[in-house]
Amino acid sequence: MLFNTFLESVVKIKHLELSGEDSHAKMSPPYRLELAEKMKAKSISARKAGVMALFYPKTNDETYLVLILRKTYKGVHSAQVGFPGGKYEEEDDNSLMLTAIRETEEEVGVSRQHIKVLKKMSPIYIPPSNFLVHPYIGISKEYLIFTKQDEEVEAIIEVSLNDFLSDSNTLTARVPTSFDVEVDVPAFKFNGHIVWGATAMMLGEIKDLLKQVL
Repeated sequence: MLFNTFLESVVKIKHLELSGEDSHAKMSPPYRLELAEKMKAKSISARKAGVMALFYPKTNDETYLVLILRKTYKGVHSAQVGFPGGKYEEEDDNSLMLTAIRETEEEVGVSRQHIKVLKKMSPIYIPPSNFLVHPYIGISKEYLIFTKQDEEVEAIIEVSLNDFLSDSNTLTARVPTSFDVEVDVPAFKFNGHIVWGATAMMLGEIKDLLKQVL
């Protein structure tokens, strides 16, 4: 989809209600549904994070979404695909929206001056890391040149809006979990990368929202 066409329609999402748990459930690993009530209780005292689903034009004027592949490290999100974002820093951030903007600037090199936030999406609790993540949809009208933060980002993944919205990129994948077992989970496949878990659940809600206006 051409970016100008996307811009004309995407502003309508400001007035739409979020589908939250209904959308999340479509892309949820099976074990998350069983733990839903326990997770709600734990999320009250969880650490907070903000992430950004940033849409932008490429040189062909098509609309793209940026994701990142995280570095391999000793942690629960090692080598996983996610959004630019990170934890709320009280000394740096006046809000979780500013957290998402600041972390996007740090991780993929997009100036905060080029990011306009359109809507806050439903938060989601991530049990293994005890974070309550608040996602935001943002746009940049600039032709972006990304600079990855080498300490945390292995690669930058640019996904076309057409690929994101296509149901052909939804599948079931067998993945390792923090419980040291492999399970079959609903996932997306973008540019050869499998996206599952909380990121897939957040993407699912964004996809459901965008399909109402595009």
